[in-house]
Amino acid sequence: MQKFFRLSLVVLIGLLTLTLTNAQAQKKMKKELTYVSADEAKFKEVVPGVTKAVLWEDPDKGSYGAFTKFVAGFDAGMHTHTNDVWIAVIKGAYLYKDDAGEKRVGPGSFIRIPGGMKHWSRGDSKEGAFFYEESSGKFDLKPVQEKMEKKD
Repeated sequence: MQKFFRLSLVVLIGLLTLTLTNAQAQKKMKKELTYVSADEAKFKEVVPGVTKAVLWEDPDKGSYGAFTKFVAGFDAGMHTHTNDVWIAVIKGAYLYKDDAGEKRVGPGSFIRIPGGMKHWSRGDSKEGAFFYEESSGKFDLKPVQEKMEKKD
């Protein structure tokens, strides 16, 4: 039971951080309620192995929020993003690695990736990854020609 409360607290802190750090984007958003059930969200393939259900705004134009899924073992390779990306994992695991080390971001965990930070990411080799993703600006992925060792 204590583990459940800790997990709930981590998720709550992550979501509050997302909300507070993205205040500027929220000012631009329409003032209306947004509710989307993950089971009923309309996912579209964005690249082979990645599907996304946009929940608010447009990732091609500016700040946004979306559910994202990586199939098992999907590998995004070494890359950067122009804008900050915030991720709260719901199911599976988002595997992350940069020059400082590796992180296995599992259910109930949160990671903030600053814009311009070189990193490698992929989905868990068995479960993939299902997460809520939010960004301070439009989404991009700029490949970096460097390899890092992969671990699960």
